Amino acid sequence: MRNLGLFLKDAWRLAVPYFRSEERWSARGLLAAIIVLNLSMVGMDVIFNFWNGRFYDALQDKNWRAFINLLLFYQRTEKGGIMPGFIGLAAVYILVAVYRTYLNQWLQIRWRRWMTERFLNEWLGDRVYYRISLMHDPAYKGTENPDQRIAEDLRGFVVDTLSLSLDLLSNVVSLFSFIGILWSLSGPLPIFGFTIPGYMVWVALIYAVLGTWFTHLVGRPLAALNFLQQRFEADFRFALVRLRENVEGVALYSGEKEEHASILTRFTNVVQNWWNIMQRTKLLNALVAGYSQLAVVFPIIVAAPRYFSGAIPLGGLTRTVNAFGQVQSAMSWFVNSYASLAAWFATVERLATFHRAIIAARALSGRGVQVEWHDAPTLELHDVTLAIPSGKELISHQSLRFEPHVPVLVTGRSGSGKSTLFRAIAGIWPFGSGSVERPRARFLFLPQRPYLPLGTLRHAIAYPAASEDFDDATIEQVLRDVGLAYLVERLLEETNWSQALSGGEQQRVALARALLLKPDWLFLDEATASLDPDSEAELYGLLRERLPNTTIVSISHQPTTARFHQRHLVLKEAESRLVEAEPKPAVSHVAAQ
Repeated sequence: MRNLGLFLKDAWRLAVPYFRSEERWSARGLLAAIIVLNLSMVGMDVIFNFWNGRFYDALQDKNWRAFINLLLFYQRTEKGGIMPGFIGLAAVYILVAVYRTYLNQWLQIRWRRWMTERFLNEWLGDRVYYRISLMHDPAYKGTENPDQRIAEDLRGFVVDTLSLSLDLLSNVVSLFSFIGILWSLSGPLPIFGFTIPGYMVWVALIYAVLGTWFTHLVGRPLAALNFLQQRFEADFRFALVRLRENVEGVALYSGEKEEHASILTRFTNVVQNWWNIMQRTKLLNALVAGYSQLAVVFPIIVAAPRYFSGAIPLGGLTRTVNAFGQVQSAMSWFVNSYASLAAWFATVERLATFHRAIIAARALSGRGVQVEWHDAPTLELHDVTLAIPSGKELISHQSLRFEPHVPVLVTGRSGSGKSTLFRAIAGIWPFGSGSVERPRARFLFLPQRPYLPLGTLRHAIAYPAASEDFDDATIEQVLRDVGLAYLVERLLEETNWSQALSGGEQQRVALARALLLKPDWLFLDEATASLDPDSEAELYGLLRERLPNTTIVSISHQPTTARFHQRHLVLKEAESRLVEAEPKPAVSHVAAQ
């Protein structure tokens, strides 16, 4: 386990913001009510301790009236007080127990909702989710499986934090409540000429300390094993999801054997680590179970001499045993909660590392190419240098101007940096320098692999705008325009459209999106690469016709797209620069013959 102080700081940073948020009063009120109910349960245990003493004394004395009163009604004490009957105590106990759980669950869901919204805002805000995917430095661990961290780890953190902290508080209060009772009941113990007052308190303390020490020695590896188990489970689930999303590609490659082996390899990690957890948990359970079972008879054995000597009655013995159990249990909280603490430790670690990765990624927002807005109609690059995370430069000190209504074609070798240029213009690439001045206009970027969100096809076409902003006739028309008329009747169908449609159909949907949104600047990053040349030419012609006021900037390797652009830029990999393409020499009719 890493430094305990650092770990507790991480847990504090994760837990406290909610109770200082805009929901702080309701959160604090719920927490206060839960604490009061938990302390009430401790108070009920104290009352039951005194009730047990009177009840068993009534049994020993064969006092029928006291027996009935203590069961059904009440009994007056020697000091004029009232000891409630079992029926009344049980009713109150049940009521407190029910609402303690109810309010705890209420706080859990509110706290989890707030933390989920906070993490989503931080992860999605300022495109951190994109930057975090680019961070391969081992120093920024915590970037894998963000879905699990948000969906599962946040739930586990809220549930375990409340459960463990409230349980610890109850045990501390229980310790101080019962230690006085046990001290007065246990009496002095003469040994080797010395008299030890409240000897059973010291016995409980020694018993708990030894149990805690042995438990920590046995269970210490569980925290790291739980951390690994969560990661392996997430990797295994991700492999299954990825296979589901790429079923056609796997089928075409006949890659079932390889996928089977890959998934089984990840599952083997799950099983092997789980086996390690089982082995360690077996040892821990053996220790805890033995410790708990011994605690059942241990106080009776220790207190038996005083009972048989007549120093205490049967009721006093039962009270002593009960008080010893409460004190010993409170002192043994670490022993009894070790497995839960190990799981909580792993959850806090995963959330803390994820949050640090978010902070590190957010720090990159001020770096790279700076995107600024200006009132001029042109798009301008000023001394732009683009690099990949390893530091290799793709484009070096490039200055360039794109004029409105002048379609531009960008070509170059694969991997030379064309797509990275578009990312820089979009303002999402953090590696580089220089500035991009964008006109105050609407921009739309269509990558080679379109993004189709979950939901209806109508929603997917209008994305990222709201589908309610467009009438049915307009959406149906753009779908027909791009050659997808047969999908009109499925506009309100909800499915995973990235799987339901082929690559060419997905690209047609993306082009329908461009026709619907009518951006001022449209960037196409091989957005028609999955189409045949005739369809590609037809759709480019459609874009030029239907979007006459849109400036189109395209990345393409297809010669058919060149005639739809007035300007041609080539990214020279050797020079790390974009240069104007040389016009092709005209081919004469005689030479052609």
